[in-house]
Amino acid sequence: MTSNPIYCAIDMLDIPKAAELARAVAPHVGGLKLGMEFFYRNGVYGYGALAEIGLPIFLDLKLHDIPNTVAQGLAALMPLEPAIVNIHIVGGREMMQAARTVVDAANTRTQLIGVSVLTSLNNTDLDDIGVSRSTADQVIALASLAKSCGLDGIVCSAHEITAIRHHLGAEFKLIVPGIRPAGSAVGDQKRVMTPSQAVAAGADILVIGRPITQQPDPAAAAAAIAAELGL
Repeated sequence: MTSNPIYCAIDMLDIPKAAELARAVAPHVGGLKLGMEFFYRNGVYGYGALAEIGLPIFLDLKLHDIPNTVAQGLAALMPLEPAIVNIHIVGGREMMQAARTVVDAANTRTQLIGVSVLTSLNNTDLDDIGVSRSTADQVIALASLAKSCGLDGIVCSAHEITAIRHHLGAEFKLIVPGIRPAGSAVGDQKRVMTPSQAVAAGADILVIGRPITQQPDPAAAAAAIAAELGL
């Protein structure tokens, strides 16, 4: 981990373009986030090409399956030694405990993080899938379950940070997507906040993609966000 909380989401398919983007923003960010788009296309080879840049990597694959399958999937990923890897909390207690065992056995510094409620969802969306709790209450319930299973933290929206900190303390890591600098398009995100607001609320890591990667000058966009945070 680094003192810079900005993790740039490199969500593209082409390795040379992804590496070029990552090198451009590297002076202004604390890490890279590699998601399904990149990893499903490029796998371990592509991961290695980005890892060579030297920044911590959040491998954002959101594993969610029966306990044995998730455990075996994580065992296959652990040789990469990502800084962060994540699983869906709604996979349940047994799945999370199996994941914790595998990550611990790998003897790396990888942090195991749980995905709570996606930032593209709101109360109406939860109701559609049969969840009667509000997004805030659901996130707190899932965060508490994740902590009880030994996870290092969760992915959540910035709007839940204060409540989670109140219930679970300062050491539980909070990774926050849905970050949009003032004036940026919200896109498909529904629970968003500016970088400075999220850090002030207590976010540990800000996952920022399109407000950096889709700008004419991604390096300048990343530098502006870092400047906003006083970095």
